[in-house]
Amino acid sequence: MNSTTSMVATHYRLQEWAEQVRACQNRPDGTKVIDWCTQNGITRADYYYRLRKVREACLESMPKDMLGASIVPVPAEIMNPKPDPNASVGLDISANGFTIHVTEATSLELLSTILQVIAHAQ
Repeated sequence: MNSTTSMVATHYRLQEWAEQVRACQNRPDGTKVIDWCTQNGITRADYYYRLRKVREACLESMPKDMLGASIVPVPAEIMNPKPDPNASVGLDISANGFTIHVTEATSLELLSTILQVIAHAQ
């Protein structure tokens, strides 16, 4: 197989894997990754391998000057939160080395943004 054929095959395989990753990420609420994998005939290890390869391909396709200059917008209310006298009752969420305190006053939009940033932090 020549290099052009190999590149086409790799590109096709990555597209197929990207579709699988999207399908898994859009699985019904409450469905675990392992259950989705079983339903779709792949192992959990294969899914995470494919996810890693798709992410690597995305990073490789980004312009090099963007990689170091990526900026994640952080809402001002995270940087300078206003004290809330009723905020003593809440929930602490820890993930990927981050801990956030959520109260009834925390907007769902803000919580969603924070959780997405934490999920993609390395």
